[in-house]
Amino acid sequence: MSVARHAVKAFSVALLILSLTVAVSAQNIAELKKQAAAGDVKAQYNLGVAYANGYGVSEDKSEALRWWRTAADQGYVKAQFRLGVAYDLGDGVPRDEAESVRWYRKAADQGDAEAQFNLGAAYRDGAGVPKDNAEAYFWLSLAATGKVEDVKQEDVAKARDEQAFHLTKTELSQVQERVQKWVKDHAAKTNSQ
Repeated sequence: MSVARHAVKAFSVALLILSLTVAVSAQNIAELKKQAAAGDVKAQYNLGVAYANGYGVSEDKSEALRWWRTAADQGYVKAQFRLGVAYDLGDGVPRDEAESVRWYRKAADQGDAEAQFNLGAAYRDGAGVPKDNAEAYFWLSLAATGKVEDVKQEDVAKARDEQAFHLTKTELSQVQERVQKWVKDHAAKTNSQ
């Protein structure tokens, strides 16, 4: 199993464990539904988690995906990443690598290291996008600057470093400059919010 697939499966397990900690009384679910209906993206995401796992409600993958898509369409990174995972694994939807990449990119563009890692792996493997070693190195490099849940940081760095062997020195230098610019620009955006 590739490191990326391991990360996707590990995320699903982590999501399940995390969702166990959410109080699921009928009153809490009612409040969550009210907040979600009012447009609270975090509540929408959490309601999706509840439906995905049957916590406080009957398990309903379609309803989970509907709430995640609602939150994702409003730019909520966790929901965008979760939709990427759903399409990557075919969890509640037909498996669709291109659609998975689309959602990973939305989250990756906002700085989500897990999405950056999975997007880099997609470019490395040609899964949902044409194989592109420079793009793979770029996204894996960005992931290495963050925290990828359930994957050792040295494994993220190793995946990045393996891609470097597929690039010329000029290509490598250009991508490294692009990474530095992205990190600088992203930090500026984060600091200005």
